[in-house]
Amino acid sequence: MNPSIPHGASAAVLKRSEPVPDEAVAVQGPNFDEHPTLETLLESYERIGFQANSLGKAINIVNKMRRWRLSDEPIPDDESEERANPDYRARTRCNIFLGYTSNLISSGLREVILHLVKHKHVACVVTTAGGIEEDFIKCLGKTYLADFFLDGADLRRRGMNRIGNLVVPNDNYCKFEDWLTPILDAMLAEQTASGCVWTPSSFVRRLGKEIDNEESVYYWAYKNDIPVFCPALTDGSIGDMIYFHSFKSPGLILDIVGDIRALNELARTSIKAGMIILGGGVCKHQIANAMLIRNGADYSVFINTGQEFDGSDSGARPDEAVSWGKIRAGSESVKVFADATLVFPLLVAATFARDIHPP
Repeated sequence: MNPSIPHGASAAVLKRSEPVPDEAVAVQGPNFDEHPTLETLLESYERIGFQANSLGKAINIVNKMRRWRLSDEPIPDDESEERANPDYRARTRCNIFLGYTSNLISSGLREVILHLVKHKHVACVVTTAGGIEEDFIKCLGKTYLADFFLDGADLRRRGMNRIGNLVVPNDNYCKFEDWLTPILDAMLAEQTASGCVWTPSSFVRRLGKEIDNEESVYYWAYKNDIPVFCPALTDGSIGDMIYFHSFKSPGLILDIVGDIRALNELARTSIKAGMIILGGGVCKHQIANAMLIRNGADYSVFINTGQEFDGSDSGARPDEAVSWGKIRAGSESVKVFADATLVFPLLVAATFARDIHPP
């Protein structure tokens, strides 16, 4: 005789499902038997799940930033004559605010960022001190692949500086000092003679002009008149050089007030604004806080590995920024929990780079 299945166990395991909504999307990965191209492979990310799904959403949001024109919007009855002009509306695009931490310039993402600045895909850049100086230092000497587990004391003895699994010879910073010091002398002389006011962004612009090297992100920012904001400009080798210079030739002044006004005004006057932020810290919050001035960004993509359990802004998901008015309620946003060196080249390949290599 077969014993009957216990009713409680059966009810627990074989619980009936509610009907699946018609709009539900089934999980499905790429079919490699069909030899997918990079484009079709990345399109498949939207249905893989987990962080692949987040990257797929990020690609869609960035492409919406890129496609948007004011001409897509209805003309309000009280619109100004300038904004009602069809040519003006067709030309007016979403301003993209790009932020990244210094380690990404140290890595090979520098060339990806350079592509965006060279081809005028972004309205401005916000980064940290290392995000400025490491670009110029790479014009003067190489950064090398290494290992996360190299011995720090041994590296110090050999004059090698480790950035994760990269190393920078200390001689590169000596070359940087030799290059930067005469520029600081000239900037101080101009300030003394004419009373000009240097801001971190005009400082970076001057360095971009002086480097005169197409391998530099900030050379292209200078050429394309893209402002580069660096609120923590002295937090790195540049700060060391300014410190040493202040003993020999005191008096150089950098005005951070001018830059916060310029960044906030760029956000406030943007008809449509999007954020693409790689990493956290100063560069993430400075852009998001500028968006508060306009009652939030219209599009937002965050890529970082930060977690929110400690209450940090770096780890915060986009919805926390909605509570502050830094992202508009109902706008499109996503956070991709990933190392930016893994996923940002893929995102650019599926978005901005299509202008160079259309499908």
